[in-house]
Amino acid sequence: MAVFVRRYGTLLGIVLVIGYFWLELPNTFLTERNLLNISQQMSMLAVVAGTMTVVMAMGDFDLSVGSMASLSGIVAALVFISGGSTLTAIAAALLCGLVGGLINGFLVSYVGILPFIATLGAMTVYGGLAFKLSGGETLFGAAIPRGFSEFARRGVPLPSTGVVLPNLTLIAAATIVSVWGLLEQTVVGRRIYAIGDNAEAAGLAGVRVRPLRLAAFGIAGLGAAGAGLMYASRVASANPTQGAGLMLDAIAAVFLGQTMTEEGEPKVLATLAGVLILGVLGNGLTQMNVDSYVRDILTGSIVIAAVAASSFGKTKGR
Repeated sequence: MAVFVRRYGTLLGIVLVIGYFWLELPNTFLTERNLLNISQQMSMLAVVAGTMTVVMAMGDFDLSVGSMASLSGIVAALVFISGGSTLTAIAAALLCGLVGGLINGFLVSYVGILPFIATLGAMTVYGGLAFKLSGGETLFGAAIPRGFSEFARRGVPLPSTGVVLPNLTLIAAATIVSVWGLLEQTVVGRRIYAIGDNAEAAGLAGVRVRPLRLAAFGIAGLGAAGAGLMYASRVASANPTQGAGLMLDAIAAVFLGQTMTEEGEPKVLATLAGVLILGVLGNGLTQMNVDSYVRDILTGSIVIAAVAASSFGKTKGR
């Protein structure tokens, strides 16, 4: 029973959550329209959590991704306001995320600051910059191109089905596939997991620990910037607190995914399952008009229960 709970507890939780909302919302929950809506709603989280998996596979984490998403959205909006093109705004936002991620990686890898301290400080700095650049206000208006603001509301139709896959869902899928390919199908991915298992032993075996750790944080920064752009496109504006909830949800999704793997390692497809739990939970509670703080309580409780079930299985297996 202990082994069953450890291996399948989180998966069973997904089924129970979906089943509950299906019974409570029989006419709206498991409809094609709502399922596509869920995929779109959780796309930003999927991008951040997917790229966060790379960092957490090395035994680190990044607390600054939410602030970085907000800052990147502000940077894009400022480029639009100054008369820049869509490509320029996207490039500036992604560069902002990459530089921010590399700064985090440099502080952790080369300066030797603990990830918690380094990224906590970076979170504060990036959040402050977002408020400074925006003046503490939401940036919107005619300066934001219509094509950019409508991108999130458009999609790609599937032939002969009538189904339109949202653009944001496709971006999230491409991110997950890319991270899966990196971690599971390349030598770099095996080295990343080796660092996560034992960084010192990996270094003695010839793995270049510092550059890989630097690159991992850079990838997380890019993911945060991408999510910031997705948010800005979806609401046709940029706000200095727009990505505030991403960090905790992303870490929660990765932890939920870890409970589903045999070795307890971060795996991007397992992380996607964690994202699905949080996405379905948020959508169902919203349809039931449940207050947002209840969602926070349930999210925290689910993470604790999943990790406890995983630890219970390990303890009983000894």
